Amino acid sequence: MPYRPPLVPHETFVADPPELPVRAPGEHGLSALTRAEVLSADGQGVTLKAGTSDGGSLAVRITAAGEGVIRVRLSEDPTARGRAARALPLVHPQPYRADVRVETDRVRVDAGAVVAELCLDPWHLRFVDSTGAELVSQSRGEQDISGRLRTLPFGRSLVDGTVAAYHESFITPGDEQFVGLGEKFTPLDKRGQRALMWNFDAFGSESDRSHKNVPLYLSSRGYGVLVDSGMPVEFDICQSTHSCVQILVPDDLIDYYVLAGPTPVEILDRYDRLTSRPALPPKWAFGTWISSGFFRDSQPRVLERAQQIRDRGIPCDVLHLDCYWQVAGAWSDLRWDAEQFPDPTGMLASLAEQGFKVSLWMNPYVMTGSPLFADAAEAGYFLRRTDGSVYVADTWHGSHPAGGIVDFTNPAAVDWFASLLRPLLEQGVSVFKTDFAEGVPADSVAYNGMTGVELHNVYTLLFNDVVSAVTQQVAGHATVWARSSYLGGQRHSAQWSGDGNSTYPAMASTLRGGLSHGLSGVPFWSHDTGGFHGTPSPDLYVRWAQFGALSPLIRFHGTTSRLPWDFPADAERDAVDALRLRYRLMAYLYSAAVVAARTGAPMMRALLVDSPDDPAAWTAELEYRLGPDLLVAPMTNPEGRRHVYLPAGDWVDFWTGEVHTGGRHLLVRRPLHQVPLFVRFGALIPVLPPADRVGDAPFSDVTVLSWGASDASTVVYDVDGDTTIRASRSGNEFRVEADGPLSISGIALARVDGARLPDRLLLSGAETVPVLLDGLPTVRG
Repeated sequence: MPYRPPLVPHETFVADPPELPVRAPGEHGLSALTRAEVLSADGQGVTLKAGTSDGGSLAVRITAAGEGVIRVRLSEDPTARGRAARALPLVHPQPYRADVRVETDRVRVDAGAVVAELCLDPWHLRFVDSTGAELVSQSRGEQDISGRLRTLPFGRSLVDGTVAAYHESFITPGDEQFVGLGEKFTPLDKRGQRALMWNFDAFGSESDRSHKNVPLYLSSRGYGVLVDSGMPVEFDICQSTHSCVQILVPDDLIDYYVLAGPTPVEILDRYDRLTSRPALPPKWAFGTWISSGFFRDSQPRVLERAQQIRDRGIPCDVLHLDCYWQVAGAWSDLRWDAEQFPDPTGMLASLAEQGFKVSLWMNPYVMTGSPLFADAAEAGYFLRRTDGSVYVADTWHGSHPAGGIVDFTNPAAVDWFASLLRPLLEQGVSVFKTDFAEGVPADSVAYNGMTGVELHNVYTLLFNDVVSAVTQQVAGHATVWARSSYLGGQRHSAQWSGDGNSTYPAMASTLRGGLSHGLSGVPFWSHDTGGFHGTPSPDLYVRWAQFGALSPLIRFHGTTSRLPWDFPADAERDAVDALRLRYRLMAYLYSAAVVAARTGAPMMRALLVDSPDDPAAWTAELEYRLGPDLLVAPMTNPEGRRHVYLPAGDWVDFWTGEVHTGGRHLLVRRPLHQVPLFVRFGALIPVLPPADRVGDAPFSDVTVLSWGASDASTVVYDVDGDTTIRASRSGNEFRVEADGPLSISGIALARVDGARLPDRLLLSGAETVPVLLDGLPTVRG
């Protein structure tokens, strides 16, 4: 949908989506399922011939696609595939032997944790769990008082005799809540919203436009729905009517999956099994990324910046060079600006000696001003118009020259593009920021015959696949730093939220987007710390640095400087202190990352992930758990106070040691140098010594920090293996044992009000004394 703010000129973009056609009043175009007959049944499910309301027939297939997964397909041609499949498959159903029962007018397909129950005449389909409790049921269409249909039931709609879309509708109880659908900056609960699966250049992080769409939603009733389509699918989440979720799929079929829970983590685990596991970034990627910013740069400036970072003791592992490492007006042809960077090989070697990895900006567009443009156009490496000419697109909204869009459906273009990347990696570049990729115009044509509408969403997957693959070949890891993504894009780590404004409201909506994306299966997410557009005030810079330091990944980047020393000294101190806390918690953070990669559970977890039965947890959208034991509530206003909801259990204020009973809201006040942060009572947190880089080596010299000196256990995951740490309390004795390769140097006791401190500590059987950790709230006992 084009951007339509009121009372200002309507803004359109070369890559705006087409809108669904509208049937004329009284036109007969609805083809809804009314009855069906079973054609065949096998060990996975049933194939049916369905009669429709307009006298036609359609093919239906209901199968098990994995344990706890039911797949439903409706099409005219039983062999139909989604149009995106011409580029790549999005979903990979798994063989699973179901319990299939066909009776006179009933069909039951049992996939374990979810069961499809079908009534043949009249047609009706519902899904229940293994106990028979209903998860979700089809709606036959909602009518208003005049008898007009307001929502479209299972079937399809034709306009002027042509299929416009397939559709499905589900009955929705009044208290059901919905999350997911990608990186959405709107309220976390999508009820009342209409989400369009179309990758936009979002112009920030404060509207319903999204760079990253995932046609997956999770329900508070313990199930998820995944739609396999690369087309601009629309999810009407109780907007047209409060009683119904409606899904419109302008494709050659509707192909959807119902995923059992009951918990969000179980739903995401099943989603990963159908698509891909999240790719774990290398350990160094969890360190700080500091950007040159969106302004002209040079080799001397880069080297001076690196030296300043090290001299000031600012924890940092990655230096990012944005657009201007290339020749202005020739982006993105992946060539160093020889005037500004006369010796990039030497510069990269020098930075590596200082412990820095280097990230380079790029995108899949080549401006007409590049010396490479003409030859690439002649070779057919760009998307084209219907008349065969190169599609020169204004992907920069008029702020920079137009260019061609690399056509990744052309194998020769893929090889050419990879050949531009490979020398940079061999030169010493570590990773690429894969920007844009939302700009495929609807009226363009690809090498493989796909239209721009068909290619638009999945284009980003092709782009990031190419960059990830060549990075893996040369650098030994598959990480990219991507702005756009789509279904299955969790295989591309990492992703960031795009060009947010440097304001408190923008930070809040950015946080909503990150929580939403985590609930869509993408755990390794970040944002432009400080905001991208504009210059943050010193207090906002500190508050955003605290949010970034306690996010899955962190990068400082903006249109102006985000370097700590370009802010007042106290703001620099507070921002760097937040980074130092992150680095001390790195063993905990990396362990949470490994779990996320193995299970799909987000690192930055909306409270509903761990408390799915708590209605209040489904409404908490400006706070999160970071891993299992930390609760973070970034200060999203300049007043220094906010309400925080604490889920069930006891929570310790990280700064004061005060213990709060969960299941209630709390008014929290924090000075600028402290972010609202709580620790689960009893948690064991591995803490590292102060450091200014993460690197790749196994963690060492770890201190176990106990919050309450009580029985507990945790696992530290590392590159050399997993270590289980167990703590036990017996009277005045507190014992810590470890099983695994991790080297533990000591035990520390956090300040916890009311906690009875032990008189005797034993680490691996040897008596020891509690460690005081400088800068952390620890006590001697």
